[in-house]
Order: sequence, then C-alpha cells, then structure tokens
Amino acid sequence: MTTAEDYIGRVLDHMPRATPLRSQIALELRGHIAERVANGQSLDDVVCQLGDPSTLAESYLSAVPLVSAPFWRRAAAKILDVLSFLVVVLVVVVPIAWLLWYFECEFLLVWVPILTLLFVNLLFLVYTVVAEWQWGQTLGKRLLGLRAVRESGARVSVGQAVMRHLPVFLQVFFIDAFFALFTDKHQRAFELLSKTRVVLVSPPEVP
Repeated sequence: MTTAEDYIGRVLDHMPRATPLRSQIALELRGHIAERVANGQSLDDVVCQLGDPSTLAESYLSAVPLVSAPFWRRAAAKILDVLSFLVVVLVVVVPIAWLLWYFECEFLLVWVPILTLLFVNLLFLVYTVVAEWQWGQTLGKRLLGLRAVRESGARVSVGQAVMRHLPVFLQVFFIDAFFALFTDKHQRAFELLSKTRVVLVSPPEVP
C-alpha cells in the first residue's frame, strides 16, 4: 500500500535536487492529502486523484521560469569541469609514476600515460552522467549557477544523462556543441535528441 510519504517522495524524485521549491511542495502535498483524508476519503483515492507523480511534478515545475544558460557560461563550466577532473587525475597518476620511476620499473612506467589516456574519457563520462543524473549539476555547473534539466524542468533520467554526454565518448563534442550557438534554447544536438537543456539556477522560483 502506498503511503503519503511514499507518494510525495516519488513526486519530489522527479524534481532536480537543487530546486528550492522541493520542501514547499512537500509541505503543500502533505496538507492536501491530510485534508482530504480528514474529509473521509481513503488515501488510495486521494493518490489516484492527484495522479501520476511525474505529471504532478511537471505541473509544479511549469510555474518555475526556465532561463536558458548562455553559451559562453556553459563553455566556462565545461572548462572548469575538465580542469578539476585533470587535477584529480594528476593527483592520482603522478605519485604512481614517481613510485614506478623510483623503484626502476621502466616497463610499467611506459603504460601509465597509455592507460591514463584510455580511461580518462570513460571516467569523465561516468562522472558527468552520475553528477547530472543525481544532482543536475557537475562541479563547473554548480560554481556558475547552472543546472541540467528536462525540457519540462524535471530531473533528467539516467538514460537522458547518458545521451547528453555521448558526444564526449564518440569524440564529436565540438560538432555537437556547435549547435548550441544557433538553437533557440542554446541546446546541443544531443540535448535536442535527449529532450534536455541547461538553465540558470539563479532566476527567482515562483510557487
């Protein structure tokens, strides 16, 4: 049996975690459900009347203005992501390379840059997919006040997050990014395919 908190949790799960309205919406839904149950309706009837959690979440989000992120702000966020990721990689790789050199393991030392190049794209793809799926933001987006969302403003799914970043894995990122210069909402080609976009976090949230 679905409880009120289960239903509210499913509604909130379709919203980006950084959405300030989440707590307000949860409070409002609790009030609506409690009021209807107090008037004699069963919880199952109330949940049925409120409808599908994803549809209800999108109806709340439709009142929140979505302002497309400028192209150069997005580019700056991507540069910050790449630089921060490279710093982490260097922090891990340099000590390993030094130890191999110190213990004169030249044969293994040769493989360090090769393996680094092989795995860096895959690890970067995993990082960006997980960050945008779970929080809607990578480090660069968070620092520059950006958020990845569905076109409705809802939280991106894991499939959409993967689709958004396939150009990095397929080595066609610059061609994909070129589309953002000419589309109305500054969307890349694979963002159009995945029905996602990047918006500003800073516009005022309207209940």
